[in-house]
Amino acid sequence: MESHIKKLTFAGTLITLGIIFGDIGTSPLYVFQTLLVEGGKVNSLLVLGSISCIFWTLTLQTTFKYIIITLQADNHGEGGIFSLYALVRRYGKWLAIPAIIGAGTLLADGIITPPISVTSAIEGLSNVPALSNPIKHPEFVPGSHLILGLVIGIMLALFFFQQFGTKIVGSAFGPVMLLWFLMIGTLGFFQIIHDPSVFKALSPVYGYRLLTEHKDGFWLLGAVFLCTTGAEALYSDLGHCGRKNIQVSWIFVKTTLLLSYLGQGAWVLSRPAGYNFTGVNPFYAIVPDPQLLMIPAVVLATLATIIASQALISGSFTLISEAVSMNFWPRITIKYPSNIRGQIYIPSINWILCIGCILVSLYFETSEHMTAAYGFSITIAMLMTTILMSYFMRYVKHWPLWIVVIILCVFLTVEFSFFITNAAKLLKRIFFVVFEIGLIFTMYIWFKARKINNRFLHFIDLKDQIPLLIALSADESVSKYSTHLIYLTKANNAKQVEEKVMYSIMSRKPKRADTYWFIHIETTNEPYTMEYSVDQIEPGKVIRVEFRLGFRIQPRVNVLYRKVIEDMVARHEIDITSKYDSLNQYKIAADFRFVIMEKFLSYNNSFGAKEGFILNSYFAIKKLAQTEAKAFGLDTSETYVEKIPLVVKPVGNIILKRIEA
Repeated sequence: MESHIKKLTFAGTLITLGIIFGDIGTSPLYVFQTLLVEGGKVNSLLVLGSISCIFWTLTLQTTFKYIIITLQADNHGEGGIFSLYALVRRYGKWLAIPAIIGAGTLLADGIITPPISVTSAIEGLSNVPALSNPIKHPEFVPGSHLILGLVIGIMLALFFFQQFGTKIVGSAFGPVMLLWFLMIGTLGFFQIIHDPSVFKALSPVYGYRLLTEHKDGFWLLGAVFLCTTGAEALYSDLGHCGRKNIQVSWIFVKTTLLLSYLGQGAWVLSRPAGYNFTGVNPFYAIVPDPQLLMIPAVVLATLATIIASQALISGSFTLISEAVSMNFWPRITIKYPSNIRGQIYIPSINWILCIGCILVSLYFETSEHMTAAYGFSITIAMLMTTILMSYFMRYVKHWPLWIVVIILCVFLTVEFSFFITNAAKLLKRIFFVVFEIGLIFTMYIWFKARKINNRFLHFIDLKDQIPLLIALSADESVSKYSTHLIYLTKANNAKQVEEKVMYSIMSRKPKRADTYWFIHIETTNEPYTMEYSVDQIEPGKVIRVEFRLGFRIQPRVNVLYRKVIEDMVARHEIDITSKYDSLNQYKIAADFRFVIMEKFLSYNNSFGAKEGFILNSYFAIKKLAQTEAKAFGLDTSETYVEKIPLVVKPVGNIILKRIEA
C-alpha cells in the first residue's frame, strides 16, 4: 500500500485528504469568528479586507511557499524540518539552530491545536435550535462544564488509542475529510449565490485597505494567520502521501476553503445594520435548516477535528523519532503499533501532549480564548523553515542568487509581519513559552553536549592492535571473558577503533575472547535504508560489521546482529559452535556478550561556566533517558555496562605538600 499511494491516484488523493489537510481544513471553524471578535465594528471593509488577506495568505504561504517550493525539498520521499536540515547541514554548522528552534516551536503548538479544533467543533451544539437557549440549556454555552467535559473526554480517548495505532480507523480518515470539504464548500456556495459580489474580496486592494484604513488593521493579521497554521505540518507529512497527491488535492482543498470563507463573508454582509455578532460563529450560522442539519454538521466537524488532531499527534511522534536518530533528543522508548511503515508510538510524548492539551482546555475554556493565544509558535517554525529553505534553493537546487534573495525577502516580510502581530499574544501563552523553552533547551543541550563529547573521541589504527588481540585471545593464563565479544564503535573509518575500547579490553580486567567484533552504525539521510557489510580484518578473530540504517529505523542491534550471524553461518564464513569441549560435541552454540561503555561526568574536571552548564544539564537529562543497552535493543542478559569517566579539562596546579609523620 505504501508504495502506490505516493503515485498520483484517486486513492492516493483520498488518503492525502485524511492525513495532510486536517489542521488547515478545520480552520474555517474559528478564523472568521476570531476576525469578527477582534475587528470591532463589523462593516464591508472588515469583511472584504479579511477575506482578501485570507486568500492571499493561503496563496503566498500555503500554495507558493509550501505546495510549490518547500515540497521540492524531498529527502528521499520524506519531509519535515529535520529532513530539510539533513539536506542542507553540510552547508553551515549553525543551521542546527534554526532546525532546533523550528522543531521545538512546532511541537509546542501541538498542545493547542487539538483543543482549539475539538472545542470549536463541540461548541456548535449551542447552535442546535433545541439547545440554543442559554437560560434553558446553560450546559451548552461555550465554556460550560458539559462542553469542557466532552472536549476532554474526546482527547483522552484520542490519546489512549494512540498505543494501538490507526490502522483500523485510518482507512476512514480520507472519506470523512472528503465529506467535510464537500460540506464546507457547499455551505459556502449557497451563501455566495445570494451575493456573488463577495468575489471582489479576492482583489489585493481590499486586503491593503484593511491594513491601512482599519484602526486595528495590521494587528488583525494575527487572526488572519490562523487560516494557514496547518501548512508547516503539511510539509512534515510529505512522506506519507507523496508530493503529487498533495499538490493535486490542494486544488480541491483550497477551493472548498475559499468557498467557506466567501460564504461566511456573504452571510455577514447580508445581516442588517446594527446586527449583534456577539457569540456568533458564522461557520455554523450558514448551516441551512438548523433543526435538521445542525447536529450532523457538528458531528462531522467533530470527526474532522479529531482527524486533524490525530495527524498532528502522529507528526509529533515522527518529529521526535527523527530528533533521536539525528542526536537532537535523548533516546526514549519508541514503539511500532502496526506493520504500516512509519507509524510509530512514543509513550512519553503521547502523555505529555495529552496532559498539555487537557490543561489548555481547562485554562482557556472556550475556542475564542484559545485563538487569542494560538499561532505564535507556528510563525517561528515557518521563519526557521524559510531560513533552511533558502540554503536548499541556493546550494542544493542551485537557483540563481537573485531569485533566492527575492523569495527570501517576500517570505521574511510576510512571516515577520505575522510574527509581530502574534507576539502580542505572548502574555496569554506563558504556559506554551515554558513548554517551548523546555523543548528547545533539551534539543540544544543534547546537540552541543554530543559535540563536546565527540571532541574527546580518540581513534587508533586497528591493524596495530591485532597482534595484541590475537595474543590475548591465545593466553590461557587469562580466564575467558566470552567466546564472542562485541563492542559498538563510533569510528567511521573501518580501519580504526576508539582508544577507550582497547583500554576496556586490555586494561580494565583483560577481556579474553575467541572473536572480537566491532559494530558501527551509520545513520543515512535516507529514511528507510537497511544495509550491512562485513569486514573480516583478521579472519575468525577480528571482525567489523557496518550497519547503514535510515534515520527513521530503530537501531535494534541485537536483532540486526543476530541476522548478520545467521547470514554468515549460512555462507560458511564463520562457525559459531562452542569451543568448549563438553559443549562442542553436542553442537551447542557459543556465547556472545556485548560491552556498552557509558560515560559519567568525572569530578576531575575544571571547565568554564558554559561547558559546565551544558555538560551538567546533559548528564541530568541523560538520567531520564533510555540506557544505551535499551536504546540499541540489547538484551540485558548478554550485555555488560562499563562506566567510563568523562574528563573534559583535568584539574591542574594541585599543590600538595608532604609532611613527615
